Amino acid sequence: MTADAVHLRNVRFAYTAGHPVLWVDELRIQAGHRSFLHGPSGSGKTTLLSLISGVLVPQQGSIHILGQDLTHLSASARDTLRGSQIGYIFQGFNLIPYLSVEENIALPCNLHPARRARIATPTLSGEVERLARRLDIHRHLHAPVTHLSVGQQQRVAIARAIIGSPALVIADEPTSALDTDRREAFLSLLTEVTVEAKLRDSTAMTLLFVSHDRSLAAHFDSLLSLPEINRYNQHMESSEAAAQ
Repeated sequence: MTADAVHLRNVRFAYTAGHPVLWVDELRIQAGHRSFLHGPSGSGKTTLLSLISGVLVPQQGSIHILGQDLTHLSASARDTLRGSQIGYIFQGFNLIPYLSVEENIALPCNLHPARRARIATPTLSGEVERLARRLDIHRHLHAPVTHLSVGQQQRVAIARAIIGSPALVIADEPTSALDTDRREAFLSLLTEVTVEAKLRDSTAMTLLFVSHDRSLAAHFDSLLSLPEINRYNQHMESSEAAAQ
């Protein structure tokens, strides 16, 4: 039986006491799967990702990520796990504007030795170039990321997220500002490089892709609906219906 990369159980979280925003009985994501999580604005997507990545800690419940219960780890231990085992593609990419393309891609390996230890080539610069060639941005390695097009910056963000073969890659609404053609190209490329990582070094890279656009689900192995998972949303809907 394949282990879970993500397993939340009886999780409740509130930013303010008495005002919960997330209430999840159980959420499981199998290791090596590409899962699509959808939900409208305000459904708790950002909060859920912050819990999964260890930025936030719930007031109740357990969050097992890659076999470790985040609720039993110190803040520094969660930081280490996040940096060494989780790749993140942000909605706005969050590239470092004063660094070159090469420096942005290499950043996780420079900050976390465990990522560097898993690269597929003898040198870090060689691994950066390998990924850059695969993503067709190798001609821009020494350019500032601010000189790149949006599509090229996306590819830098993918390379930075997957370098050093993290076990879990989280993509948070990375296609929200793209037209249909660019969105499809991005999703196809992201799927290809995560599958290639497993074929190359047997790493069961898990992909969790989050979006409000349910039409993207066809690219993934499984579909998760946050409004259905988050019991707080269901509770609020029931309360509103009863009040009418």
